[in-house]
Amino acid sequence: MSADTLAWVAAVVVAVVAIVAIGYAVLRQRRRHRLRDRFGPEYDRTVRERENRREAEQELLAREQRFDSLDIRPLSPEARQAYAKKWTEVQERFVDAPGFSVTEADQLVTSVMADRGYPTEDFEQRIADLSVAHGRTLDHYRKAHEISGRAVRQAASTEELRQAMVHYRALFEELLEAPGSRGSNDGSPRNDSRNDSRNDSRNDSPRNGSPREGSSGERPSPDRSPRHAEARSGQARDDTRTD
Repeated sequence: MSADTLAWVAAVVVAVVAIVAIGYAVLRQRRRHRLRDRFGPEYDRTVRERENRREAEQELLAREQRFDSLDIRPLSPEARQAYAKKWTEVQERFVDAPGFSVTEADQLVTSVMADRGYPTEDFEQRIADLSVAHGRTLDHYRKAHEISGRAVRQAASTEELRQAMVHYRALFEELLEAPGSRGSNDGSPRNDSRNDSRNDSRNDSPRNGSPREGSSGERPSPDRSPRHAEARSGQARDDTRTD
C-alpha cells in the first residue's frame, strides 16, 4: 500500500472519528437540555449532590424509567372536588390549631399522591418519583415536610407553620390539576412554567397570620377549586376577626 493510500485512509478514519465524536456530543447536549427542561431546579440540585454531571444525569434517567413503570393516573372530578373540600377544612382549622393543621396537610398531600398512583412508603423515594413530573414545585414539598416534622415535636413557630401550608398548597394544587397519566404532558416545561408563575404570584406575600397568600384583587370564580375554597375560608376568618 502506497504512502498516498495510507494517508487517504488515515484521513478518512480521522474524519469518521470526528463525525462520531461530534454526533455524540450533540446527542449528549440534547439529552442535557431535555433533562433540564423536564426536571427544572431538580436537575441542578442533583448535579450538586453527585460527584459529576454524568452520574447525576444517569440518576435522572433512572428516575424517568421508574416513573414510566408506575401507573400514574389523574384524579376523577369527584375526587378533585372532595380533596379541595378537605383542604378548605384543614385551612379553616389553622387559626385555632396551626401545628395540627400542618400535620393534616402533610397527610392530605400524601393521600392525593397515593390516589394518583405514587408509592408513598418512603419519603426519599417519593421525592425521586415526584421530581419527574413536579420538579419545579418539589422544593416546596421538601420545605413543608421539614417544617411538618418539627411541628410534631412542637419546635416550629407559627410563621413557619404558615409557610408550610403555603408550600404544601403549591404541590397539592399541582397534583390536583395536572393531567398525570403516562404519555401526557405532565411535568413538561410549558405546564411547569405556567404553574411556577401562578404559584409565585400568590405565594410571596401571605397576610394576616393565616396560610392564605396575598391576592391580586380579582374576584374568584364561583367554582369548587382549591383556590376558591381557600379564598372563602380566608374571608370567613377575616370577618370573624373584624367582629
